[in-house]
Amino acid sequence: MSDVVITVRGEHETRIAPERAIAHLTIRAEGPERGAVVERMAALTEPVRDDLASRKSAGTVSEWTSQRVSVWSERPWNNEGKRLAPVHYATVDFSVTFTDFAVLSWWAGEVAEREGVQLGWIEWKLTLETRASVEREVATQAVGVAVARATAYAGALGLAAVTAVELADVGLLTQQAGPEMAPAPRMLMAKASFASDGAGGGPAVQLQPEDIVISAAVEARFAAR
Repeated sequence: MSDVVITVRGEHETRIAPERAIAHLTIRAEGPERGAVVERMAALTEPVRDDLASRKSAGTVSEWTSQRVSVWSERPWNNEGKRLAPVHYATVDFSVTFTDFAVLSWWAGEVAEREGVQLGWIEWKLTLETRASVEREVATQAVGVAVARATAYAGALGLAAVTAVELADVGLLTQQAGPEMAPAPRMLMAKASFASDGAGGGPAVQLQPEDIVISAAVEARFAAR
């Protein structure tokens, strides 16, 4: 009796709590004079830089960067359809990496109160070592699912011996009808909300980090007899 070819897919996913949080913020200044706007942005930026440098020295911030300094001008329109005098803008973007999420919450509440500061989004990540380890484990589990599935199919046909012939990421197995993208690891973002503390104080930041989902899918071809 000739071998029966069985082609299956194996999937697996896992959820893991984030280990790093990267906060993104922008400092912005605007006004009628370009030079004054640039100086104002520098003045607003300096205390933020000093604070982050201090936090990094203390170990509560693992790293931070400031980049993408932008300066531009626009001429707005008034209600009568006439162009007004130019308004100049200047911005600089920061990204700050925290390992302690409680410290991040306090810092976010403080920095959001600063003039000219716009707190953007929080990006949740794993360390490179953890991600690599989890991806290997998830891939191994996906292969195990494929083997178990092929073995079950073979058993239903009254066949006992199952031998792997091909194994590939989804869409890379030979003689496929068309390419198909494998599910990519997904990174879920946090929800950051600002609310009054009810006592006339500054805004409090509530961070709700969601688990990071890492998934893998494989296709495999087996010969059963």
